[in-house]
Amino acid sequence: MNRLLVRRSMALAAACLAAFTVTANGQAPAKKIVFLAGPKEHGAPGRHEYEKDLRELAWSLEHASNLKGAIKTVVLVGKAPKDLSVLQDADEIVIDGNGAWLKTETGILFPQDLDTDGRTYDPETMAWLKSLDALIEEKHIGLTIFHYSMWVDNWVGKRYLLDWFGGLWIPYSSHNPVDSWSVKPLAVRHPVLNGVQPWTYREEMYSRYFLFHNPKRTELLEAMPAKSENGGPDPVSWIYDRADGGRSFVWGGSDFHDNMHTVTDYRRYLLNGIVWTAGLDVPAEGVAAPPPPEL
Repeated sequence: MNRLLVRRSMALAAACLAAFTVTANGQAPAKKIVFLAGPKEHGAPGRHEYEKDLRELAWSLEHASNLKGAIKTVVLVGKAPKDLSVLQDADEIVIDGNGAWLKTETGILFPQDLDTDGRTYDPETMAWLKSLDALIEEKHIGLTIFHYSMWVDNWVGKRYLLDWFGGLWIPYSSHNPVDSWSVKPLAVRHPVLNGVQPWTYREEMYSRYFLFHNPKRTELLEAMPAKSENGGPDPVSWIYDRADGGRSFVWGGSDFHDNMHTVTDYRRYLLNGIVWTAGLDVPAEGVAAPPPPEL
C-alpha cells in the first residue's frame, strides 16, 4: 500500500510539474534567446555589422509564421556582460562580434591576444570565464557563434571555444578569404537543414577549421570558393551536442550585411540553427520568416 501511495504521489508531482511548464494558453513557455552583438569596430560600412545582423535575426524569429509565441529575444550590444544574472534565464546565447586580433578592438568574449601573454588571462577574466562556463553547463544554455568571433589565439581562450563548440578556427593557419562562395548542405540529415537549398554569394568565409574526430559534432555545410587559390571545398558550419546536454552551432560566414536581405536560404539556415540550438523543433519546411526590415 505504501508503495502504491508513493507511486501516486510521484505521478501527481509529475503532473503538477508539467502543468507549470505550460503557459495559460497551453503552449510551452517561450525560449529566451540573448543576442550578444559586439561594437562596430572592424570592417568597412556594410561589413561586420554585428548589431544589425543580430537585431534582424531576432526580428525574423519573432515574426516567423511557424514559430508564433515560441521565442522571445533580447539584444545586448558591447562586451559580454560581467553581471551574469542577465543570462541566468537564457535558453541560448548568440554571439557575433570582434575576435581577439587587434588591440584597437573590443573582443566579444576574450581580451585581445596582444594584451596577454598568449597563454592565460588576468585573474578577473579567468574568474569570469569560470563562472560563465559553470552557468552554461548548469543551465545547458545553447551557444551560437559566427565568423570573426572565433578569432582567438590565447591558449585559455581556445580551450574554452573547443569545449563549447567542438572545433576551432586557428589564427594564421585557418582561412578567411573574400570570394564568391558556393554553399551547399553536406550529405547528412539534420533539422537545421530543413528547407535549405544551396546558394552562392559574395562572402568572407571562415574555413579550414580544426575539426578533429568528435562523434558529438556534425558538419552541416561545405563551401567552395570561385578562385582555386582560396582552397575548398571545406566544412564551414556544424552543430555540436555538448557533454553537458546543451547544444552549440557554428557558422563561418556573416561578413557582408546585405546578404541578410538578399539570400533567403542563408537567412533561413541561420534561423534554423538558432532555433535548434535553443532546444526547439525546427519546422519541417524550415523557419518561415519575411525578409527583415533594415534595422
